[in-house]
Amino acid sequence: MKKDNKEYLFKLRHSAEHVLTQAMVNLYGRDKIIMAMGPATEEGFYFDFETKDIKVSEENFSKIEKEMYKIVNKGFDITRHEIEISDARELFKDNSYKQEWLDEIEAAGEKATVYWTGEPNAEGSFVDLCKGPHIDNTKEIGAIKLLSVAGAYWRGDEKNQMLTRIYGTAFESREELKAYLHMLEEAKKRDHKKLGKELDLFTFSNLVGAGLPLWTPKGTLIRNILEDYVWQLRSAKGYQKVTIPHITKKDLYETSGHWAKYEDDLFKIETREGHTFAMKPMNCPHHTQIYDHVPRSYKDLPQRYSETTMVYRDEQSGELSGLSRVRCITQDDAHVFCRESQLEDEMLAIWDIIETFYKDTGFPKLEVRLSLHDPEKMENYLGEEEDWQRWEDGLRNLAKKRGVEFVEQKGEAAFYGPKIDFIAYDSIGREWQVATIQADRNMPKSFDLNCANEENEVERIVMVHAAIMGSIERFMSILIEHHAGAFPVWISPVQAVVLPISDRHLEYAKEVAAQALELGLRVEVVDTNESLSKKIRNAQKGKIPYSLVVGDEEVEKKTVAVRRRGEREQEVVSVDEFLAKLVKQDQDKS
Repeated sequence: MKKDNKEYLFKLRHSAEHVLTQAMVNLYGRDKIIMAMGPATEEGFYFDFETKDIKVSEENFSKIEKEMYKIVNKGFDITRHEIEISDARELFKDNSYKQEWLDEIEAAGEKATVYWTGEPNAEGSFVDLCKGPHIDNTKEIGAIKLLSVAGAYWRGDEKNQMLTRIYGTAFESREELKAYLHMLEEAKKRDHKKLGKELDLFTFSNLVGAGLPLWTPKGTLIRNILEDYVWQLRSAKGYQKVTIPHITKKDLYETSGHWAKYEDDLFKIETREGHTFAMKPMNCPHHTQIYDHVPRSYKDLPQRYSETTMVYRDEQSGELSGLSRVRCITQDDAHVFCRESQLEDEMLAIWDIIETFYKDTGFPKLEVRLSLHDPEKMENYLGEEEDWQRWEDGLRNLAKKRGVEFVEQKGEAAFYGPKIDFIAYDSIGREWQVATIQADRNMPKSFDLNCANEENEVERIVMVHAAIMGSIERFMSILIEHHAGAFPVWISPVQAVVLPISDRHLEYAKEVAAQALELGLRVEVVDTNESLSKKIRNAQKGKIPYSLVVGDEEVEKKTVAVRRRGEREQEVVSVDEFLAKLVKQDQDKS
């Protein structure tokens, strides 16, 4: 069905964005609304307008939506037209934003493409400069909803004009829209920025800077628990830890190809001696130098390096969002240097780690996506077309051998090689790209990485990039929202709190906590002058898995009254029985 086709939904939303623009012009006039730009997105669409002498707010949305539905119901055909640059300049002669786009199109030696909604130049029709793609007719848009309005600088540059950005979404049916809006309401309750503050996991400081999270003891504890588990899984597969510096000479990234591709995203450092360094935006080039610091024999391979470390990227301020998009990214990075004959086994071993980790963190279902190159844009990739075809066939065969269903996504490969991406679905149905396995033959070529084979001949090796969480910051945002902050026992920074009814029960409460700590559990005593009911409410608000109430009877019988998170009933059990249960949940990753 069309509604299951992401590519079709993208086209539908792209067309809805044009309908929004047309509605704005219809309502306010071209002298008040200057069209800038707007794309479709994974969740919907947005468009940026320069508004003259008017202010658009959410109070205007119902009027704008009504006009949008009028356009949709007229059943306008949406048609693509390729025109000369000179004709496009005349068509948008009063629009400086379109003229700027046309400058770039002309510099690239291309013709302009426009899309007409309705018969070209007819009354009630609309045209915009656009590459597409779009649906065929406005009536295919079954449901529209405008969501929010915000300010946005033209092209994300604060030196440019501030524009009005309107966000919206569209679906084929009202039922799909209703389900999506329900999901948005659930997402608001689970917003990691809100929960991170309430649970005291991380914070941001204006003095430190946007996109640079500061982790509290509780947040750091969760990160460490997750990092340690990834290392436990990797260690069992023969990985070794390595450590690299946070800066490098530009020469390293020029050799790897990253400098040419990502120069604008780098934090650069000029030394007193006139050398250019960069804060590392990725770790793989550094790891090649560890591999290459001594001659390697086939007997030394595979070499498996693992490191959890920060990388830094100069993201634009308008694109930063909580932990989802930051300037310092902690990667649980790993690289394997192996022979072609070893590649399949190494990738399958990483696959084992990924499946185990995500099952235990609460994401039992992972969708597999093969991220491939776009043969029409080979200038974006290192290597030759025929090599890419062969490499991608290798990934297909690997997925088939694993016995999983997979989808293919053209144009999503890394610039140095195709990859296997894993998609997780959270508890309210949203999908997230999480782990990745990437086979790379280009970086070994760039750095001339080899081993001596059985005949003592030089053999080119292959490099595997493997991230389990990827960005720990981003994974933490997903994890918080997936569990709504109510983490599984093994991840919870505090697994249980002991709540003494009065001061005379405090000593016993401390004994219970000490016994738990000796078993490696994370148990705290609440030593406050608050009422028991308030202590319980605070524990529930803190989403702590277990509250252990202790009073006279518990002290006498060496028991605890256990209240599970989210439940009102209590169960009285011996301390030993409860702690044994908690230890098992911790060990079983439940």
